[in-house]
Amino acid sequence: MLYIGIDIGTSAVKLLLIDEKGNILKTVSKKYPLYISNSSWSEQKPEDWYSKTIEGIKDLVSNCKKEDICGISFGGQMHGLVTLDENDNIIRPAILWNDGRSTQETDYLNTTIGKEKISQYTANIAFTGFTAPKILWMKKNEPKKFSKISKIMLPKDYLAYKLSGNHCTDYSDASGTLLLDVKNKCWSKEMLKICDITEEQLPKIYESYDIVGTLKKEIAKELNLSPKVKIIAGAGDNAAAAVGTGTVGEGMCNISLGTSGTIFISRKTFEVDKNNALHSFAHADGYYHLMGCMLSAASSNKWWMDEILKTNEYSNEQMKIKKLGENNVFYLPYLMGERSPHNDPRARATFTGMTMNTTREDMTQAVLEGVTFGLRDSLEVAKSLGMKIQRTKICGGGAKSHLWKKILSNIMNLKLDIIENEEGPSYGAAILAAVGCGEFSSVEETKNIIKIIDTVNPNTELVNKYEEKYQKFHQIYPEMKNLFKIIT
Repeated sequence: MLYIGIDIGTSAVKLLLIDEKGNILKTVSKKYPLYISNSSWSEQKPEDWYSKTIEGIKDLVSNCKKEDICGISFGGQMHGLVTLDENDNIIRPAILWNDGRSTQETDYLNTTIGKEKISQYTANIAFTGFTAPKILWMKKNEPKKFSKISKIMLPKDYLAYKLSGNHCTDYSDASGTLLLDVKNKCWSKEMLKICDITEEQLPKIYESYDIVGTLKKEIAKELNLSPKVKIIAGAGDNAAAAVGTGTVGEGMCNISLGTSGTIFISRKTFEVDKNNALHSFAHADGYYHLMGCMLSAASSNKWWMDEILKTNEYSNEQMKIKKLGENNVFYLPYLMGERSPHNDPRARATFTGMTMNTTREDMTQAVLEGVTFGLRDSLEVAKSLGMKIQRTKICGGGAKSHLWKKILSNIMNLKLDIIENEEGPSYGAAILAAVGCGEFSSVEETKNIIKIIDTVNPNTELVNKYEEKYQKFHQIYPEMKNLFKIIT
């Protein structure tokens, strides 16, 4: 039996085909545009996601027995606002997770309504990336379009809707809308009232491994697949990636170095960080997780290489870096503001500590270290909750860099388990499809198919050097915070 995982990313849709043992048979990627109309707006066209997904599925299954395809599931960028009218027409381009236009709406939720109440309703506070502030922005700035809304959904759920005809989402992705009562796993009536929307406009919520329907006949015909192919709810990209790395059950950790960066800690019990520096979300395994999310992780490195150094030779640039733990240049990785733990959309990226002796290599190293220091900020919050994390899995594009993994292991002082397949959300989505079709009895059982092929161990000398550097880094943002208010 074969299963398809689809990840709606910020730059491309990634599709993956696995067999019943979790072996990856084929991967396909289809790019689509990202529209950034000013420094803080980030949008995409849902039509692009769908058309490229259909292209991708055709390529993915071109050389296999079509009758062996049993299930399709999804991972996808979280928080994006997709709106449809009563005729299922897209009302406006999707407003994405890294869009910063809803600063005023976020401030309204956190100050006028109050962080304490918002956290009571949803287990989280408002961030500009979340869906609820986007809804309020649309209501205020596009009232005619807002009045036409019949359906509200998230990026991956648009695909599930197009393929199955069912308006659905899952608990992990719904957690990032700021509309879900995470603890009780239901839509928050208080938040719906605040946002002036109804439960009828929102999708039905499922566990990530639940069947939400089957492939629509006309789509099945176009793809030359059986209309009996099951559509499985899927998960937000980070929860899907966690499934793909075996980060399920109690106390497991995964770090993702994708466009955004996350530290993800799976929990079997519901828990909230009292300062709301970490997100408290439902997990794709049916339980919960805590997550710290930074907006510009591997995208910081991509920006530095592509836009500043004007090179695509990432490996060659990193090969020249030799003196780890000795760099006196610091980089704040806040190209698009920041989420965890600062919740500051006005924050900006900066380089600090440069002298006439600063080299190209120092600057490149500072970018890699700055992103990692930013992730450690969230790890420190987790430690303050009594969590004793000693090792982590890793995934995402940045995980392909041997140097970055070494830096991460020593800055975090964690053992870094390298898995055989670093395919992230698309692999987790395919596994969820297999669970939904009965191939596995639970999501937790699937961690047995994840193979660890290497471990990066921290070096005591480097750990000590980086501890000193982190304590300096940790002081830069508080000193810069008021300046960011002036310059943005």
